[in-house]
Amino acid sequence: MISLSERKDLIRTALGEVPLDLRIDNVQVVNVYTGTIKPGSIGIKGGRIVTPYAGEYAAENVVDGRGKFALPGFIDTHVHLDSTLVIPENLSQLIVPRGTTVMLSDPMEIANVAGLPGFKALLRSREELSYHIFLEVSSRVPTAPGLETTGGELNLQDVSEILTWPEAVSLGELDPSKVLEMRDEYLLKIEAAQRLGKICNGHAVGRVGKELVAYACGGLSDDHECVDYEEALSRLQLGMAVLIREGSTERNLELILNGVVREGTYSHHLMFCTDDKHPDEILEEGHIDYMVNQAIKLGIPPMQAVQMATINAAKHFRIEHLVGSLSPGRWADILLADDLQHIVPENVFFKGIQVVEDGRYIGSNPEADYPDWLYETVTLKSGKKAADYKLGYDGNQAQVWVIDLFPDQIINTKISAELEVIEGSVMADPDRDILKLAVVERHGKNGNIGITYVKGFGLKNGALASSIAHDHHNIIVAGTNDQDMVACAVAIEEMQGGFAIAADGKVLGTLSLPIGGLLSEEPVDDIIANLEEINQIYHNLGGTLPAPFMTISFIGLPTVPDMGLTDMGLVDVLNHVLISSFVRDGD
Repeated sequence: MISLSERKDLIRTALGEVPLDLRIDNVQVVNVYTGTIKPGSIGIKGGRIVTPYAGEYAAENVVDGRGKFALPGFIDTHVHLDSTLVIPENLSQLIVPRGTTVMLSDPMEIANVAGLPGFKALLRSREELSYHIFLEVSSRVPTAPGLETTGGELNLQDVSEILTWPEAVSLGELDPSKVLEMRDEYLLKIEAAQRLGKICNGHAVGRVGKELVAYACGGLSDDHECVDYEEALSRLQLGMAVLIREGSTERNLELILNGVVREGTYSHHLMFCTDDKHPDEILEEGHIDYMVNQAIKLGIPPMQAVQMATINAAKHFRIEHLVGSLSPGRWADILLADDLQHIVPENVFFKGIQVVEDGRYIGSNPEADYPDWLYETVTLKSGKKAADYKLGYDGNQAQVWVIDLFPDQIINTKISAELEVIEGSVMADPDRDILKLAVVERHGKNGNIGITYVKGFGLKNGALASSIAHDHHNIIVAGTNDQDMVACAVAIEEMQGGFAIAADGKVLGTLSLPIGGLLSEEPVDDIIANLEEINQIYHNLGGTLPAPFMTISFIGLPTVPDMGLTDMGLVDVLNHVLISSFVRDGD
């Protein structure tokens, strides 16, 4: 928040009594309030905008904007920082050159591993970064009590405390089961947020009709799980904003915006988010800038696309007094670009300081300083021998449930398959693209292993595994055989978290993520090179998915239909219960 002395400085400057710190001359000001573009000079004092039309004001420093368009910094309305694999201290150099200056983050991943201490550790450098982090306070840690094992939790008292922090802008995504079953703990979290004037983020995957109406009655303000225009429209009609998502495995933008363009849908309650996106794709494809440019390609007018990335988001989260426009009193987060038909930020200013010059990040990153215990979060009580992965059955053939993946989505379909049983163990069937899937408890609590089968990876040989497994973050491993699954799990424990891929009993590639088993403090370029290397190994083994380690991280999610696998077993998501991996009569 702005202090009294800062406010007075702004007023004095606006009155012409003291000079501006900086004036950016010769720019075309993109005014997201009026939807107009007008020549201007942006005046800045104390890192905040005094006026976008400051031609008559004296300034201590002047920069020539060279006729470029000046836009507000872009806002990612829902992201799990952990899914970038990059610690917040190093993320600036990846997202800020793309024009993203605001991340609305739900740090539920680190909280599920290490509770409130982990939550605080992840955010320790927040004030020193070259982008803003506002908090969507994690509402469900654990996500599915009684259906999974986590390393940490946030109770009602913890959540209520964090909601009072000035950087907390909302209650983070709350899945429908908590609301439709009218669980007091979660309804009280909603009440705590609304009492403070903060919104509550939704996660209404798969919900329609009366269930969706009931969910909206629970106090949820938005949804980022819409996969097509019809779902998006149903939310908008109930007064819920839609956070259009385009992550590594959640590609929803085109289907939604094609409908928006076709039907001429009012767009003021549409905005953008990445949710989960790996660093290699951010580097190659883009971030919120990619979504803006894709929207323009699909027929959204450029001004409207920019508004979706800026003021729409700021208004929805009630932070428009801080960010989202080039207006007096807002932080001076400014993008300069040559073209509005395809926006490429050439220069980026954050709080009035230039941090990107000619597309290159020139800002500074704070030093990483994480507690030692956060590097020691992987302890396997089981999963180190092939027998641990046996799904036993008495017979020659077993009918089992299979999680059938959707390309470019995190939702899946529940199908069944007859699989061969050898020496009492149900086998994978790589010829039919059916792999064994296991979740191995890694928090050192009980040694649980959940086992089922999955279709869609395309592996002909070997196994791949991750210690990122939403939202419990146990080790999840998919493989053609038990020996390679063991090799992956052991490698991840040795690294204290990360990705691993193996074949013929040998580990072929790894990516170490030792901070909570989720993040690396290595340079961004090294992480990307490492990720590209293990992705290539996966493809060499027959794999067909573009982002296999992002995909595998979501199969264990017990809140996205039809099924999810946790260390406790297979979860029927819509009914929110554990079910057998075997298809029983009458199922």
